[in-house]
Amino acid sequence: MIQIKRVYDEPSARDGMRILVDRVWPRGISKERARIVQWRKELAPSNSLRKWFGHDPAKWAGFRERYRKELTESGEINALRELAKRSRQDAITLIYSAAEEQHNQAVALKEFLDELA
Repeated sequence: MIQIKRVYDEPSARDGMRILVDRVWPRGISKERARIVQWRKELAPSNSLRKWFGHDPAKWAGFRERYRKELTESGEINALRELAKRSRQDAITLIYSAAEEQHNQAVALKEFLDELA
């Protein structure tokens, strides 16, 4: 099972493997408090895509399309498939820091991983 959670929310035992999918470490939170198992910067959107998107809901469809293209062309597709496969048996939580809860890279990445699973 794949779930998403904001890094500022309290970690839980139900989170399973907590994977940070931001390119930069979240402000104001310690590594101890975040309880991140893996920090997968390479799965985060490129800086140019992130800046273009700016969490603007009007750009959501375009962001998702461009982000999926980045993911499939990144050389990480096998790692993504393995993560999707693991999610069938283990809890995985994609951690993000954006204030926008419905339009962020963790939501788009979860959709992509769910399709791979």
